[in-house]
Amino acid sequence: MQTVLKENQFSHGSVLRHSSASRIHSKYRVDIDNIKVEKKAGASINDTILIQGIVLDKEVVHGAMPKRVENARIALLNCPLEVEKPEFDTKLNINTPAQMQRFKDEENNMLKSMVNKISSASANVVLCQKGIDDMVQHYLARAGILAVRRIKESDMSKLSKATGANMITNVNEITSDDLGNSQLVEERKVETDKWVFIEGCKNPRAVSILVRGGWQRVVDEAERSVHDAVMTVKDVVEYPYIITAGGAPEAVLSQQIREWSNSVEGHSQLAVEQFADSIETIPIVLAENAGMDPIDTQAQLRAKATTKKPRYGIDMINKKIADMAAKNVYEPLAVKEHIINAATEVASMILRIDGVVAASKTTDRPSGPGTGGIGGPGGYDGDEDYG
Repeated sequence: MQTVLKENQFSHGSVLRHSSASRIHSKYRVDIDNIKVEKKAGASINDTILIQGIVLDKEVVHGAMPKRVENARIALLNCPLEVEKPEFDTKLNINTPAQMQRFKDEENNMLKSMVNKISSASANVVLCQKGIDDMVQHYLARAGILAVRRIKESDMSKLSKATGANMITNVNEITSDDLGNSQLVEERKVETDKWVFIEGCKNPRAVSILVRGGWQRVVDEAERSVHDAVMTVKDVVEYPYIITAGGAPEAVLSQQIREWSNSVEGHSQLAVEQFADSIETIPIVLAENAGMDPIDTQAQLRAKATTKKPRYGIDMINKKIADMAAKNVYEPLAVKEHIINAATEVASMILRIDGVVAASKTTDRPSGPGTGGIGGPGGYDGDEDYG
């Protein structure tokens, strides 16, 4: 996936300008865990959307609850809305039906008081990490409150960042200041499943991307592409340098290395030229993947790579050599540095290992007169005495 960035937003790195040892890092840091990616097959890939909020692969717990709440005031609970079981074994003696009824009434009063606490805090959406008792579901439905239960801890953290809600560990301590906000909370049918969408959050610090596709393989590939795009943005934000894409830097860099190889003598010159060829492989492979002729592409790139500023690369969409800077197609300099450094280190390691193996080989023991071998005098060297 190609990322298009405006030229005046970032610094441009020349081909040999920066080294990994002298990086200037941005003051910003990106936590990709704050981007939730959900995927679902059954629609066009063009239906993939960015949601300013969080998507939950859960459904509303009670059929009588509202399925759509606008101007939502959200309570995030990581405590169960149930009567807690005692920590120790207990025994309760009930002798009459009246005692049983009083026991049930007291339990219902406890559950109803939980709902009253939530209602008094003006919450109209409850998102709970634990379970919700059936009776609590009934009271919440009567109060017109939408509820979702058994939400993953990681999703609860994202919901807190997206809505601004505080995590509540005791429902008796809930206040209106603990609530988060979003423009809309709605249960929607996504293919055969029902999901809850919390969207329209103001300045969310966590968002969701819903990836769609015709079938599962397409969705999986689209998800990988989305992940690559997210990592590209992360690299640029944390290390704010970009460079022209499409193999343009490799074309210019290989040309400069070949020019430098003229000042190198002996076998080293061959190694330098081979290094230049290996770097030039990147735009050639791009051209082959686009269906272009690799020989013609190589000749055209070498003709264009006369300046030290990388501009001309492979336009894979139009299948030609084009000015990638004019098309505003760039890639992070951090990625380019990592690729070249890693490939160089691997090649150097292989050469060192090969040198060690070659040096450790011993030569065969020579044969001939005086060596005591098969080729000795008489053609035989044994211990038997023939008398």
